[in-house]
Amino acid sequence: MDAKKLQKDLDMAEIEIEEMAMQLADMLGAALYFAGVKKEDLPKAVDLYLKGLDEVFGEEDEDEEMGFEEVIEVIEYLQNKHPKLFHK
Repeated sequence: MDAKKLQKDLDMAEIEIEEMAMQLADMLGAALYFAGVKKEDLPKAVDLYLKGLDEVFGEEDEDEEMGFEEVIEVIEYLQNKHPKLFHK
């Protein structure tokens, strides 16, 4: 393979990764919404979720995969720590 093709493939992969990251952020927003976060508070809740990862799991191996159970654990942590974000 020549360098131009490799660079093109790398550029395409980077675009795909960015698109997937945006889709994951949207899915996180949807999960938080259905957990009870008010729509206007979703951006703040997403930021708190990302910070909550470190607070819940500390400095555990960052390469370790997170499944739905870990996502639920962080959302429950947010519900307890930031109850005003959630409506009952």
